[in-house]
Amino acid sequence: MQVVDPHVHFWDLDTHHYPWLAKPATSFVCDARELKHNYLPADLVREAGDIDVLKVVHVEANHDPADPVEETRWLESLADADGNPARGLPNAIVAACDLSAANAAAILAQHAVFKRVRGIRQILNVHANPLYDYVGRHYMREAAWREHFALLEQHGFSFDLQLYPAQMEEAAALARAYPGIALIVNHGGMFVDRSSVAGWRAWRDGLRLLAACPNVSVKISGLAMFDHTWSVESLRPYVLEAIDAFGAQRAMFASNFPVDRLFGSYADLWHAYAAIVNDASESEKAALFRGNAERIYRI
Repeated sequence: MQVVDPHVHFWDLDTHHYPWLAKPATSFVCDARELKHNYLPADLVREAGDIDVLKVVHVEANHDPADPVEETRWLESLADADGNPARGLPNAIVAACDLSAANAAAILAQHAVFKRVRGIRQILNVHANPLYDYVGRHYMREAAWREHFALLEQHGFSFDLQLYPAQMEEAAALARAYPGIALIVNHGGMFVDRSSVAGWRAWRDGLRLLAACPNVSVKISGLAMFDHTWSVESLRPYVLEAIDAFGAQRAMFASNFPVDRLFGSYADLWHAYAAIVNDASESEKAALFRGNAERIYRI
């Protein structure tokens, strides 16, 4: 099976600083101590099994916030290294930038110098339950953040949108306000409040609000973060709902490795996606597994 994987993370703990791995903690996702080891392109290729990984997009891995450009510089050096056993991976980079910071414009300009940078991610997840809250503030409501968000268009950058369903209405308004900026919903919209009908409706209806914006697409990834003992059948409703909302031309499968490797192998995950969409047309499958990621991230 050939895939383009638009959501992977690499890190080298010997040469770079990742605060969350320097002092790993337990969260709803996992025990981060289990991820405290180097993970490089060759590791991904080695464990891919029968999955032929054609290209990958690296999404910022919570590198040292004091120097987000260093992560980009390092990734470019990995891809350009002579004799790279991972065939020039990563092919594209979604870099980090705190858009609320006073130096955000300068950081964006520095990222733009690198040929593989395609976009920016800043995690936005806010939740009333401290267990699920990532950032504790509503960035999309802040004037400075929105001012710097607008700068993405002049650099041709997309924005990887990691948020919860309760934030989707606000994010859809953001997408409408900036139609020239492509937004990519991360991890299928992170359906977190799974114990109620209201939670399901918030996620389902939120996806459709976002999908009504032509500049928004979705990555179907990270589902195991909320389903540690996943199966094909447990993933099926979330995969199909996301595809139904966005259509096969604005959805793409991704791995979220190495985080999701805590809950299953790389090959098993991709074969699960394939089983779920087995009756889709060949053109739809080509779009979901390869074409959409190539088009949206321009690789």
